[in-house]
Amino acid sequence: MRFQVLDILPHLTNPVTGRRIRTDERYAQALTSARYAEQFGYDAVALGERHAGEFLSSGVTVLLGAIAATTGRVRIQTGVSVLSIHDPLRVAEDYATVDQLSRGRLELVIGKGNEMRQLPMFGIGNGDQWDALAEKYELLRRLWREEEVTWEGRFRGPLDKVTSLPRPFAGAPRIWHGSATTQTSAELAARWGDPLFSANAIQPRDNYTVLIDHYRQRYAAHGHDPRFAYVAAGAGFLYLADTTQEARDAFGPTYEKIVAFFNQPGMHTPGNEMTFATIDDAIAHGPVLVGSPQQIAEKILWWHEAFGHDLQSFSLPTMIPHEQQLDMLERFASEVVPVVRKAAPTTLWTDADPYGGRPAVHGRTVADAANEVDRAQP
Repeated sequence: MRFQVLDILPHLTNPVTGRRIRTDERYAQALTSARYAEQFGYDAVALGERHAGEFLSSGVTVLLGAIAATTGRVRIQTGVSVLSIHDPLRVAEDYATVDQLSRGRLELVIGKGNEMRQLPMFGIGNGDQWDALAEKYELLRRLWREEEVTWEGRFRGPLDKVTSLPRPFAGAPRIWHGSATTQTSAELAARWGDPLFSANAIQPRDNYTVLIDHYRQRYAAHGHDPRFAYVAAGAGFLYLADTTQEARDAFGPTYEKIVAFFNQPGMHTPGNEMTFATIDDAIAHGPVLVGSPQQIAEKILWWHEAFGHDLQSFSLPTMIPHEQQLDMLERFASEVVPVVRKAAPTTLWTDADPYGGRPAVHGRTVADAANEVDRAQP
């Protein structure tokens, strides 16, 4: 199992303590957490993207560039890049810049986004986001794989022999498809032979099992090489303590108020409400990682029994003091990660994966990892 530390940069007042940090401090914490994640041996760090609500992740490429410049080994991902609202040419340019700064450590996770209020801000009608995502992804693939691209579509003006610059570091970066609840993104990933990133953040495990099973079935139906059908899974909040009871007592009141906040109209796509309203229900059956190191390791392996996933993502409880977050990050790395890695091995980012050697820090052993994967497809 590989591990990713995700921050979608919520900027909320702690609903229990009333504490809220300044914007500049919040950005500094995100960059510091990324550096410590690398120091503690995590495989990837990721930033989310939102353009409405109490989040500070609208300028995500700037922050990812800062992470690229201040780290040297950890892979850099998005969680997700809301491609449905963006110009694919700008996405190709901006993220290729991050890819060059990181010398090949970028992997993009795309999606239509779970924030309905941002759609009209970028001229996307409610109901068009799926078509926009599919069309824009096809163009992005071409821009990163081809030069002098000529193209015409519905959601942006035509292109005539356009070559996006800078070019990516070593062929096209890997692109994952993020899916919160629906099978549409899973189908898009399967169609193109790309990996799937399941949110696993708001609904019961069985719902995500159905989604992942559908992805694998469709991936096989399209005839793609099963070696590269990688799956990632997210999680709800992390809160690690000596005992599960201690974690429950410390984080429960905050968790339940956060659920009430995110389940307000406009804060999510209809039907994507957080379904575990109480901390006890969330610990027993939901996607949160709240408990002792042993409890958390067992829960991730419980997910792995159903998902067979290769990459586990989690987010720190960013409303508590940052020093306490970093303590949890270090303890998770030393007490949870080794247990799960031993029980759930994967070929992701190994020599068996063309993207394993793509970054310069890993030898740049593959000149064009995307081409290697594409050649293995029908």
